[in-house]
Amino acid sequence: MGHEPSPVSKFFGDLANKTSLAAGHASTFLLAAGVVVVWGISGPLFHFSDTWQLVINTGTTIVTFLMVFLIQNSQNRDSAAIQVKLDELIRVSAARNSLVGIEHLTDDEIEELRSKCEARARAEKAGDETLDRTRQSARRAAEQIAS
Repeated sequence: MGHEPSPVSKFFGDLANKTSLAAGHASTFLLAAGVVVVWGISGPLFHFSDTWQLVINTGTTIVTFLMVFLIQNSQNRDSAAIQVKLDELIRVSAARNSLVGIEHLTDDEIEELRSKCEARARAEKAGDETLDRTRQSARRAAEQIAS
């Protein structure tokens, strides 16, 4: 396909994937909630000291800091993979090929495209509704003639 990813890149990607999957499990949430409960219950034992508070603050800060990078990496790869799939579907379908690569446009340019697409969709829907009304009128007229 292309060049082989570096061992560090492969390791980080694998770690990010596994961490993202694990972070989304109910058991992981229960484990984290359990740690907080144990920490809270242990408060009187440590006389609610500054060190006792620092333990949970430091632990949660470190976990949050590291998770940001791991989850962002997973999201970036997922988004890129979805984009490639969508681009391929657009390329092989009747959809407009000019939409391939629009993720590289500015927010304003994407919003302008969204507005144009929505306007076209509304116009098509209005045309479909008019066609449906015309068909119903024709059907009623045909029924009146037949009876």
